[in-house]
Amino acid sequence: MRAMLPLLILCLLPGCREETAQACEAIRFDEQPFTVCRFAADDPGLALFRTHPDGAPFADFSRLAETIAADGGELVFAMNAGMYHDDRRPVGLYIEDGGQQAGLVTRAGPGNFGLLPNGVFWIDADGAAHVTETLAYEALAPEARYATQSGPMLVIDGALHPAFNPDGTSRKRRNGVGLSADGETLWFAISDVPVNFDTFARLFRDQLGATDALYLDGTVSRLYAPVLDRDDGGTDMGPIVAIVRRPARAAP
Repeated sequence: MRAMLPLLILCLLPGCREETAQACEAIRFDEQPFTVCRFAADDPGLALFRTHPDGAPFADFSRLAETIAADGGELVFAMNAGMYHDDRRPVGLYIEDGGQQAGLVTRAGPGNFGLLPNGVFWIDADGAAHVTETLAYEALAPEARYATQSGPMLVIDGALHPAFNPDGTSRKRRNGVGLSADGETLWFAISDVPVNFDTFARLFRDQLGATDALYLDGTVSRLYAPVLDRDDGGTDMGPIVAIVRRPARAAP
């Protein structure tokens, strides 16, 4: 078995200030099982990936992990990062390493993506992550290094999406991303059983303390977390959000 860079399963509760804590952990909320991963919002290893150097989509975690390892790094976390067409092209805005591959979609439409307000998960030029409602992102017009658009928003400035119903009958496995009020803590979460939108959104707001959170996808939701010995399989993916670790360079 290849050696793994250590992850600390510490400090998962909101308000924890352990700067070195980076973790994925199985928890329960509303008597349902979830897995949540906590990272600093300016983690230098945070990035989005879609296309392998050979031009084809990565499509799964193993291919991404192998490519990163061949370049001297290690994939320590990954999750599917937004909705995509059958050929795995992003449905909405997608920017990777400064290059825009798909444009922002602001109109309402069918399906979860078009259930406005939707939003954008993005990383600025300084490496800080943000979760921003789509029209606010359009008005801001930031120079994003990475961005992926999805929808609906789960939590908007501390409020749940207005279309969510506590008694909603649409239950699916779901994954998403949320940001703390101080902008310092980034949460990724995946439901380990089918849940409705209301439960999933309240996980971010009430359990994790995220004031803004974005739904990334459902049914196809997958997680790569070696610290939990977890590498979810399934259908080929489009965009992937990941944390990559690289060895520290020796002093000259």
